[in-house]
Amino acid sequence: MSFKFLEGIATADVAIEATGKTLEKAFAEAALAMFEVQTNTKKVKPEISKKVEIQSEDKKSLLFDWLSKLIYLKDIEKMFFSKFDVRINKINNNFKLSADIYGEKIDIKKHELKVEVKGVSYTQMEIKEKQGKCKIIVILDV
Repeated sequence: MSFKFLEGIATADVAIEATGKTLEKAFAEAALAMFEVQTNTKKVKPEISKKVEIQSEDKKSLLFDWLSKLIYLKDIEKMFFSKFDVRINKINNNFKLSADIYGEKIDIKKHELKVEVKGVSYTQMEIKEKQGKCKIIVILDV
């Protein structure tokens, strides 16, 4: 896994740092980290697939909308997700994210329930891209 939990950045929330070789990989790792806050993602089988499409004006808005959409799907579909195939394209002045996400229905006998993520914060959000690496820092409201 290419993410870690950061201490001392947020007191009542959870700060995560997700990295990947590309922006898409870092977005996928941020999603995985968000679900790891809530359950052991190794126990979430990628049995059911869903498609997600989001368009935003910039990368930070795209990240916020991406993670918010995943929280919405978790709450409405009663599912945890553990695999994310993310594609991001720049179209005119907007960014478009298309993703196939995989998971299964939440089963309290199988899935350890940790902390519920209620939202995403723009506070201290960072997306840094360098050649061959992207790092994301985002704070989750729990």
